[in-house]
Amino acid sequence: MATVVLIGTMDTKGEEYAWIAERVRAHGADTVTVDVGPFSASDADVGPAEVARARGADLAALRRADDRGAAMEAMAAGAEAVVLALHAEGRLDAVLAVGGSGGSSVASRAMRALPVGVPKLLVSTMASGDVSPYVGEADVTLMHSVVDVAGINSVSAQIFGNAAAAIAAMAAEHEARRTAPACERRPLVGLSMFGLTTPAVDEARAELVSLGYEPLVFHATGAGGRALEKLARDGRLAGVLDLTTTELADDLVGGVLSAGPHRLEAAGERGIPQVVSLGALDMANFGPRETVPAGFADRTFVIHNPTVTLMRTTPQENAELGRRIGTKLARARGPVTVLLPLRGVSGIDKEGGPFRDAAADGELFAALHGALSGSPARTVEVDAHINDPGFGRDAAQRLHRLITSAR
Repeated sequence: MATVVLIGTMDTKGEEYAWIAERVRAHGADTVTVDVGPFSASDADVGPAEVARARGADLAALRRADDRGAAMEAMAAGAEAVVLALHAEGRLDAVLAVGGSGGSSVASRAMRALPVGVPKLLVSTMASGDVSPYVGEADVTLMHSVVDVAGINSVSAQIFGNAAAAIAAMAAEHEARRTAPACERRPLVGLSMFGLTTPAVDEARAELVSLGYEPLVFHATGAGGRALEKLARDGRLAGVLDLTTTELADDLVGGVLSAGPHRLEAAGERGIPQVVSLGALDMANFGPRETVPAGFADRTFVIHNPTVTLMRTTPQENAELGRRIGTKLARARGPVTVLLPLRGVSGIDKEGGPFRDAAADGELFAALHGALSGSPARTVEVDAHINDPGFGRDAAQRLHRLITSAR
């Protein structure tokens, strides 16, 4: 039978969780309740003392301190440990939580720690605003509670009932996949793509398919890069073809598509073979032209569309990007090849293009060479534009050789 794990603050939401658990079971799934309420006295399957202890905290000490913020942080860490253990034991096919800002924060942390593909449903009062803190790079499904999570009434019964039915069906689907006979699957390879590197990535993707891989393409919009990092960190990828590292430019200059400072690190930490290039590092991304910070008024811009403005990175910024990328890749525990497309790194960084700046690209290449000096990572200068025919195919073949050698 599929099992749904219910995470909640049973000290304040006990009535609601009892009702939801009954509905989930009525739809044919088993339930495991995890009580993250620091002041609960519930009879949950995993009580608050056990949750706190899962990450080394003492519930009695948390109660004596009477600091709800610190207590909820400790319970969030414990909930993460509990659900990971349940998943490892095969006792978790889906996770459901309902709550306000506090409960949503605790439950979503546990959800985000689970692998992609494990169903995660959060019914929250916060679901109609900025939900990025709850979703992160994970596949969390959000449902707006409409009314507060304060008792069962004619509105909440419909919404919570829908959630119970949905999560039970998701859990059944997950259980079916989990218990199905093992079959041979193609190794997964993660690729990063931008509109202005599409020809290279499309060519690489087709070559990877012909070589026996299943390519997963991530749009380098911040969320895409974080998702790529998560799958690498979870050990789901046989290799990474990171042709489009543009998110690091946004992280450097304050653009809107940053994937954070830890982009380009997970594959190296896991020892996953990587072929990396410098796609679209000639640009940082902003919203409509009027939203670009005034301090950049003298820069070169391209209006990509009404909602996206591209700003050319400077030689100094390119040098810093080369240093940052080289430093990350020099620490990699697995094999790394870096391809330097000498004739341009994006669709508009080409001869006659609005962002063509050979000097800026030269600073990028030189700084990268310097940062990788003495490391096992290999750099290859390619006398071509990143989107020229053959570049993506060659990158895919190089990754295939790295993966095969690593095996």
